[in-house]
Amino acid sequence: MNTPSIPAYEDRFLLDLALRLADEAADLIRDIRARGFATQVKSDSSPVTEADHAAEAHILKGLRAHAPAIPVVAEEEMAAGIHTDTGSEFWLVDPLDGTREFAAGRDDFTVNIALVRDGRPVIGAVALPAYHQLYGAGAGRGAFRIDANGEQAIHVRTPPAEGLTVLASRHYADDPRLKDFLGGHTIAHLGNIGSAAKFIRVAEGIADLYPRLGTTMEWDTAAPQAIVEAAGGSVTTPDGATLAYGKPGWRNPHFICRGAR
Repeated sequence: MNTPSIPAYEDRFLLDLALRLADEAADLIRDIRARGFATQVKSDSSPVTEADHAAEAHILKGLRAHAPAIPVVAEEEMAAGIHTDTGSEFWLVDPLDGTREFAAGRDDFTVNIALVRDGRPVIGAVALPAYHQLYGAGAGRGAFRIDANGEQAIHVRTPPAEGLTVLASRHYADDPRLKDFLGGHTIAHLGNIGSAAKFIRVAEGIADLYPRLGTTMEWDTAAPQAIVEAAGGSVTTPDGATLAYGKPGWRNPHFICRGAR
């Protein structure tokens, strides 16, 4: 295998690569959704579809072809027992975050590709296939959205006087811990949607708060965290530490995604 040239490791190249692959994976997912698909259940009882596998295969092929020296950790490979040794820099890939939403015919599912360096997500690309939206952050470009209107910067908002707009996981909509957590806040609206779309809506100033008091994996959160942070928000554990990556087992603790305070 040839060693890639130095420009292939510049962050601007890696961000463009992640954006392109996320966008192409979104096309594949839309095509599969349009013609129909079957849903299976993995050993951890979570659903998986042809779209998950096709999107991951495409992303992995592209990352390994164009940045072969950077290890990749991907959800479906991990589920299949394929484990990758990583150093201080690696990709984290969730080819279809929100498979339950996708399988149920809803629209809040995403494609997530992140580059982690020294425990922090420094590049993030997130596609929302059903909305034809692509989000990115890193390489000095801030956080941005690309859609039919072109590219524009996005930012978190200052919470309005009437209260916070809070997004929570649909899967944990009835979790009593959420009610307890929100008890000290003025809430204008509480919505429940799936996937990393919750982070994105905070990053672009549509929502203010996303508390996650249930299980997530690192590939679920790395790419959208990079975008939230570049947009001026934060993703921290309940004790205020920034959510970090490369943990044993790839499992996240509870976290709070916030816009501006």
